[in-house]
Amino acid sequence: MKKWHTVQDYLVIVFCACLLALSYHLFVFPNEFAPSGLPGIATIIQHVFHFKVGYMTILINVPLVLLTYYIVDHRYAVLSATFAVVFSVVLLALDYVNLAPFEYYTTTGTSTILAPIAGGVISGFCYGMVMRRDSSTGGTDLLAALVHHVRPEMHIIWIVFAINAIVAALSYFVYDFKIEPVILCLIYCFLSSHVGDTMIKGFKEAVKFEIVTDKPEELSAELLKHMKHGVTEIPAVGGFTHSNKTLLICVVNRHQIVAFQRIIQQFPGSFAYLSSVKETMGNFAHIKR
Repeated sequence: MKKWHTVQDYLVIVFCACLLALSYHLFVFPNEFAPSGLPGIATIIQHVFHFKVGYMTILINVPLVLLTYYIVDHRYAVLSATFAVVFSVVLLALDYVNLAPFEYYTTTGTSTILAPIAGGVISGFCYGMVMRRDSSTGGTDLLAALVHHVRPEMHIIWIVFAINAIVAALSYFVYDFKIEPVILCLIYCFLSSHVGDTMIKGFKEAVKFEIVTDKPEELSAELLKHMKHGVTEIPAVGGFTHSNKTLLICVVNRHQIVAFQRIIQQFPGSFAYLSSVKETMGNFAHIKR
């Protein structure tokens, strides 16, 4: 079972590396803007010196992978190296493939904004999928991991922000002193970060209700009957009346909020409040009653 999970990890990483390399050829390179992170710097170098991003990515990641391997974590470094190598190789190989019919590019410059939108979404998807496998896309992530290991008090988000800010600023000077490449870079960075964050946290958002009641059995029965959700009961004492109460904790789907409120209204002596839950984990469907 463990070996199969390892194989799955590598398959996901290889797929995402290929997909990201393809998106560079379809959306980034034809529209002349720099994406986020160290690949953005590599793209700028390619634009100025015609030194291909594929080669530059390898040069950037080799020392970072070695340092990460010996300083941070072996497995994390190997998986990250796999992504970086596959991404670079596929990126270089696609130079010899005629992708012109599939490239998004408008000769009049209209709707150029769609390129960083599509590229950013794909980048965020790949980033999130890889991070969920306890790996990284290399480059900025490896650098951030190394800095965080040496200086734990430094928040990684500021390291990533600093690199992206440098890329956006350089874009103005590199791409003929135009503000449009800067905006395209910022759009790409924002969407890549937002989608990646969503992928990492998952789509299992829910709502947690906490209810203070003096009728826990009746209320629990109603919730289980109508919403198919069980509850966790915690003994409580009212701070004002000092009477014995019960705190019920129940996690429900977002679309069940209204139905939950209707059930609560049937118990006037109960008090409830809700909070958002980013992700739910575990499967309790088969717990024996």
